[in-house]
Order: sequence, then C-alpha cells, then structure tokens
Amino acid sequence: MNTQEMTAKEYLSQAYRIDQRINSKLEQVQSLRNLAEKASAALGETPNSGTRNFHRMEDVICKMIDLEDEINADLNRLIDLKHEIVTIIRCVEAPDLQTILELRYLCFNTWAEISVALHLDIRWVHRLHNKALNEVDAIRHLRP
Repeated sequence: MNTQEMTAKEYLSQAYRIDQRINSKLEQVQSLRNLAEKASAALGETPNSGTRNFHRMEDVICKMIDLEDEINADLNRLIDLKHEIVTIIRCVEAPDLQTILELRYLCFNTWAEISVALHLDIRWVHRLHNKALNEVDAIRHLRP
C-alpha cells in the first residue's frame, strides 16, 4: 500500500511492525546459533564423522548470515522510517500531542504506560491521540 493511502495510524504503526519483525528474526538467529552449537558439540564427540554433518553446519551458518543481512536491512528501514515519523511529529503544534505520538509510535508504549507517564486519564489520552492523528493526516496530505 502506498504510504499516502495509509491512515495516520497505519503510517505511524509501521515502525512497530518493523521492530517486531526484527525481534522475530533475532530470535530465529539465536535459535540457529543454538542449533549450530549443538551440532558442533556433536561433531566434537563423534570420531571420524562424515562430511554430511559438516554440510548441515554450513547450511545453518549460511541461514544465520542471510537472516542477519535481513535484520540489518530492516534496521536501516526502521531508522529511516523513525526519522520520517519524527519529522512529521515535529510538525504537530501542541507539545502534549507530540509527546503522545512519540511515546506510542517511537517508544512503543502501551496506552496505560502513556497515561501514567503523562499523569492523564486513559480516556483523555485516547482523545488527545485522536486529535494528534487528525493533525498528522493533515500534515501528511500537505507534504509532497
């Protein structure tokens, strides 16, 4: 979907989704590392092991490298997107609205955490959030 066609909430939520993908891939890399450690331990214990286990270990290492490359690409995209989001949030006039957007879409805080941090009723935080999203929509439609 074109970013101009997204709602403000969908646009701002992209960073969270990329962050989740990165975390998932990091878990996959760790799982592959654990597998590689088990395989290398097994290779060390078995005398005169064949090349079959070596190739399996090589495959695991290649998959780890591929995943790490994907993670780096995702990290670069996340950094670029967060920079875009910060630029848009800075265009929102009210500092309290900026803070809510930053806490939600850059720090990935929950509504309860935002409510506590700002010492505001959670319903009021939701109202302010809706107001902030309307401003973000207006800002995004004005930008080329």
